Amino acid sequence: MAADIPPLFAPAVREYVDEYLVEDEVLTLARQRGGQLGCTPVGATGGAALSFLAAAVQAKAVVEVGTGAGTSGIWLLRGMVADGVLTSIDLQPEHQRAARQAFAAAGFPAGRTRLIHGEALDVLPRLTDGGYDLVFVDALKTEYPKYLEEGVRLLRPGGVIAFDNVLWNGRVADPEDQDTATEALREVARLAREDDRLVPVLLPVGDGLLVAAKRP
Repeated sequence: MAADIPPLFAPAVREYVDEYLVEDEVLTLARQRGGQLGCTPVGATGGAALSFLAAAVQAKAVVEVGTGAGTSGIWLLRGMVADGVLTSIDLQPEHQRAARQAFAAAGFPAGRTRLIHGEALDVLPRLTDGGYDLVFVDALKTEYPKYLEEGVRLLRPGGVIAFDNVLWNGRVADPEDQDTATEALREVARLAREDDRLVPVLLPVGDGLLVAAKRP
């Protein structure tokens, strides 16, 4: 019965939330290109949350782990200050080529983005401690716990780190699901919750967004 469905997850409520902010043509094309490349871009609600977070912390320097085809990058850039720079890391050069096209179509000059090709766990240690306002992670799920430690190091006090797909289509709530990706997502949520440096919250937007602010 409908009354037994948690109101937050009722289809009509989901649809209402998803349609609150409709993606424009630039984002739609970036999402389609991501699908062609085998990426799974952040959803519109998750993207809107990223834009909100970037605006809330007045982000000037942002690190993104997982460029994809540029969908999340556009959302982040739209929330950042006018001269902010997005540093985005991805192992696939074709993803970053598509992202460059998406950023240009969205009207962002080349100087607003710094795309780094490589393994994130090799690149992140070379970035400046405390030099970033926001870190967003949407990459290999089994490495999420490692990205958390690197990301917190990169954040300034008051900065925010965010992880996409932390609900994993509901699998994290199933104790019988013990595959490595699911376990890693549970682990990063636990680590964020138990880290005294962080103030975390698990947001049920899209496929789940784990957000944590670094204490001043």
